[in-house]
This record gives sequence, C-alpha cells and structure tokens, in this order.
Amino acid sequence: MRVVSQERVVRGGCAFFLRHGTVDMDGLAGSLSVSRATLYRVVHGRDPLLGEVLWRLADRMLARAHAETTSSGLDGVLETTRRFADQVRRAEPFLAFLAAEPATAARVLFTPAGGVHARVVAAQRGILAAATDPAWSPGDLDGAAYLYVRIIESALYAELLGGHQADPGTTERAARAVLEAC
Repeated sequence: MRVVSQERVVRGGCAFFLRHGTVDMDGLAGSLSVSRATLYRVVHGRDPLLGEVLWRLADRMLARAHAETTSSGLDGVLETTRRFADQVRRAEPFLAFLAAEPATAARVLFTPAGGVHARVVAAQRGILAAATDPAWSPGDLDGAAYLYVRIIESALYAELLGGHQADPGTTERAARAVLEAC
C-alpha cells in the first residue's frame, strides 16, 4: 500500500477540481496512484475533501481580493467583498460544480460537513477586525462576521438557494447595514 499525505491529497483535489469542476474519488485516487480506500482513510470522505478544496480555492481568491482593495474601513471591507464575489462568479469550475451538484454544494458550503462556512466567517472576522473600530468587542466581531457572511452567501448563491439572482444593490445595502450597526 502506498502512503499519501493529506496535504498531497488536498493539492491533488484542488488540481482535479480546477480541471473537472468536481472531485471524483476514483479519478483522484488514480491520479495520485493510490487506492480509493487509502484516499478515504486519509481524507475521511468526499465532503470533507471538497470542503478543504473549496476553502483553499476561496482563500486564495479572498487573499487576492483583499490585496487589490484600495479603500479602507468599512468601504474597504465592501470592496474586498465585491472583488471576491466577482472572482467567484467567474470561476468556471466552481460554477460547473454548483450546476452539476447543487445538493452537495449546499451541504459542503453551508454546513459543518464541509467546514467552508465556518472558515469564511473566521476569515471575515479577521478582515473586520483589521478594518474597524478597535473598541468592538469580540462578540460584536463574531456576530457581525456571521451575519455579513450569511448576507453575502445569500446573494452569491441565490440561484442555488432560491432559484433567482439577488440584486447587488440590495445586497450591499444590507451588508453595509450590518457593518454600521456594530
């Protein structure tokens, strides 16, 4: 039996996802030259692996969006979000995944099964902490980050969640209201 690290599996999963818009465990096992059983032992299932892959790809996009942001304060937070959302809307492999596997996408993105939502909230909390009044309490930051992310997710994934697109202006006003209320 060949030994493979979780890091190698996740890197392989990212590459596979970018090529195919999904992660097929048999195909990934073959590309890594390991058995499917070994793959499952390393990552404990497809949902956790998809969660790790989607988070890694999102984290890269978020870092790029944050680095390109020119505004500061709450306007900077909103600009980072707009830049990130634009990247997500142009990510063909991700769009293919949402279209082909909506139930899996919802489970992995929004529930503990994939762990993506919790990581996005933690990243947003860091962005808010760097951009806002230092007098905010940790609870204020946690609550604001959670609500802010839920608003942005609702807009980004409106078609997946409700079958229609969200209005960008309404979304930004709602997101700004959460940030200004804290």
